[in-house]
Amino acid sequence: MSRIFVMEAVMLAIHGQLLKPGYPVEYILPYTSIMELYEMKDGLEPIMPTEDDDVHVKKKIGELIAYFEDSFNRKKIEKALQMAWRKSPPLPVDEDVTITVLYAVENAEYGEEFDPIETELILAAIREKSPLLTDQLDFMEKLIEAQIPIEIYDVEDFEFAVEGDFLL
Repeated sequence: MSRIFVMEAVMLAIHGQLLKPGYPVEYILPYTSIMELYEMKDGLEPIMPTEDDDVHVKKKIGELIAYFEDSFNRKKIEKALQMAWRKSPPLPVDEDVTITVLYAVENAEYGEEFDPIETELILAAIREKSPLLTDQLDFMEKLIEAQIPIEIYDVEDFEFAVEGDFLL
C-alpha cells in the first residue's frame, strides 16, 4: 500500500530525496503545477538562493519536463485533461514512486487568501483525503491560520510522514 501525498511538481526537482523514499509513495500533482515547471525552467528569476543550486534545480526541472513529455506519460496525462478533477493513470518513476496527475480546477473558494495553485493543492488534498507536502513555511502558516481541514507535512518531516503509516 502506498502513502499518498498532494504536492507541487517542482518539489520533486528541488527535493531529490522524495524520489528515493524507501517505501511505496504516490504523489498527486495538480496539472497546473506541471505547467509551472516550464516557466521556472526558462525564467530569469532564480529558484534557489545560490547559482550552483539554481543551475542544478533547473536541470532537474528539465529532466522532469522530459519525463512528463515522454509519449507514454503524455498520453496518460492527456486522459486526465478530458474532465475536471480526473486523475491520470499512475505514472511509474520506479518500484517505490508513482505520480498521478490531477486535472484540478481552481474555483476561487480560497481565492482571497491563497493563490490559484495553492487553492488547487488545498482542494486536491481535501478531495483526495491525502496530506499536503510542502516546503513553504508561509503557506503552512496560512493553512493553519485559515483552519483549512487538511493534514500538512513539511518536506523536512517527509521520512516521519512516510514511515508512520508503515510502522503501525
